[in-house]
Amino acid sequence: MGHYCATVVTAVTAQNTLGVSSVMPVTHDVVTGQLMAVLSDLKIKAIKTGMIPNRKCAEAIVDVLRLVDIPIVCDPVMISTSGTPLMSDDCIDYIKENLFPLCRLVTPNIPEAERLNILSVIEKESTLPYSILIKGGHAESEEMTDRLIMANGEEYSITSHRIDTHNLHGTGCTLSSAIAVGLAEGRSLPDAVKQAKQWINKGIEGGKDLAVGRGNGPLWFYK
Repeated sequence: MGHYCATVVTAVTAQNTLGVSSVMPVTHDVVTGQLMAVLSDLKIKAIKTGMIPNRKCAEAIVDVLRLVDIPIVCDPVMISTSGTPLMSDDCIDYIKENLFPLCRLVTPNIPEAERLNILSVIEKESTLPYSILIKGGHAESEEMTDRLIMANGEEYSITSHRIDTHNLHGTGCTLSSAIAVGLAEGRSLPDAVKQAKQWINKGIEGGKDLAVGRGNGPLWFYK
C-alpha cells in the first residue's frame, strides 16, 4: 500500500499452512527494547498490534504505548486459524483493561468479540472509549458483513460477497495493518476501514487459486 512497516517481534512461532505447532514468547525486556528502537528512530504515524502471547509481553507494549500520541489499531489475535491458542487468558483480560483504552480501533472476529464480552456491552447500548470493528468472516452466509461501531455510537456496515477459497492465512492481520495505513494517511476511521476492506478483497481474490502448501494458503496482491 506504499508504506513502510517497522516490526516488533513478540513471539517466534513454528507454523506452516497446516497450523501452528509451537510458540516461544519474546521476553519483556526484548519487546521493550524493540519498541524503543523503532520509536526513537523512525517517524511512526500509526501502530498496529497483533499477536501478544502473554501478560508480560502485553505489559511491555502498554508501558511504551502510553507514551505515544498516534492512532493505534489492536487486532486481538487469540486463536490461530488452525485452532492453536495464541494468547493466555490473563493476557486477554489485561489487554482489555489496559491496551484497548489506548486504541483508536479494536478488530476482533466474532469468536474473539464473544470471548471479550464486547457483543453484550454493545447490545446493552453501552459506549466504549474506543471503536470496534467486528469482522464477519466467521458468519455462515454468502454475504459477510463487518460492523464498525464508533466510540461516539455511530455504526457502519461493510458487506462483501464471500470468495470461494481456502487461502485465507493472515486475512485479519492484513486487514488491521491496512486500516493502520489509512489512519497514517490521515483518513477518517470509516474511510480507512472501507479502503482496507477493498484491499483485502483484492488479496483474497488474487490468491484464491494459489497452491502454496497443503493447508490454508496466503493472500496475493500482485495480479
